[in-house]
Amino acid sequence: MEHFLEFFLHALKDTLPLLPWILLIYLLIELLESKADLTKINRFGGKLGPLIGSASGLIPQCGFSIMAAKLYEQKYITVGTLLAIFTATSDEAFIIMLSSGAGAVWVLPMLAVKIAVGVCVGYTADFIMKGIGHRQVCVEIPSAYESEPKTTHEIFIRQYLDDKDVEVKCACGRSHAGDSAWKKYLVFPLWHAIKVCGFIFLVNFVLTAIIHSVGEEVFAAFMHRNRFVQPFITCAVGLIPNCASSVVLTETFLCGGITFGSCAAGLCANAGMGFVVLLKNTRKWKRNLILVGVSYAVAVCVGLLLNCMI
Repeated sequence: MEHFLEFFLHALKDTLPLLPWILLIYLLIELLESKADLTKINRFGGKLGPLIGSASGLIPQCGFSIMAAKLYEQKYITVGTLLAIFTATSDEAFIIMLSSGAGAVWVLPMLAVKIAVGVCVGYTADFIMKGIGHRQVCVEIPSAYESEPKTTHEIFIRQYLDDKDVEVKCACGRSHAGDSAWKKYLVFPLWHAIKVCGFIFLVNFVLTAIIHSVGEEVFAAFMHRNRFVQPFITCAVGLIPNCASSVVLTETFLCGGITFGSCAAGLCANAGMGFVVLLKNTRKWKRNLILVGVSYAVAVCVGLLLNCMI
């Protein structure tokens, strides 16, 4: 019980200072999602699709992976643009890195890796599809889509996630229809920040207990010996369609539990709820399994390569 209390207080001490920063970032993101004009979305279907998709996927919590899945199903973007957005998506990762002082130095390297991999994977996928004679026809988004929905929330709710049989919800898992300003810009960001801090606390608690039990030197030696096994595990964790997966990967990396390459690999496989949207189309189950397999394989290769270099 004495050690339990010690681990609890240590994890709490490391987690509480992050709450105000995470809340601030979520408030800013909520403003961006509600105000940012995305009427130029047709650019996703052009030759710059994978490049623009990679850059868009980097935006935390804007749910571009969900939007990408719906656009792909409706033939508005190519498979390359889809994979570029999926690869670049990082869910809560950058929020956690920015909110933790020492972790902020890893934001730019992670950004560079994510966008480079996203662009390479996107254009390579489109090149292969063209090489095997599979012509990808991207239809233009109807003009009504350009004139009506403008912000991220509008696009989710009014167009791309409109399912007649299911209540329409945003990527964050809630419906924004009828929300008052104080709920949208304070209550929901605060609740989301608290949930993320809860995941961070659990990771800190578990890692503190493990390191204390086996010793820092033994733990560090174990992680070093298994640096080439880590990407296979982190990528499997990254495929879990929940914000908890990106929180666990990022916080474990910041605590020294995994290498940068392993963390990057897991985050490259982390497409949020994008795969869930695709998997709902059971008629295309072979295509969906191939996309999941390609994403996993690419992410593992990224992790192995980075672990060899760093």
